[in-house]
Amino acid sequence: MNNLNDILNLSTSERLAVIRQIWESIDSSSVEITDEQKKELDIRLERVKSGETSFKSWDEVKKGLH
Repeated sequence: MNNLNDILNLSTSERLAVIRQIWESIDSSSVEITDEQKKELDIRLERVKSGETSFKSWDEVKKGLH
């Protein structure tokens, strides 16, 4: 499997397996974020700490979809 066309010809489940393998091969410590992304993450973290942001369980989210 040397090129994109080979991958695109795989079944959906096979392509998802390739994606998973690629994703798992990435060293998270080597991924850099921009200053803008860091600022946004800091804002979101502060909202969580202050209680401004609330969370819903997966069951609550699923109920809201129906």
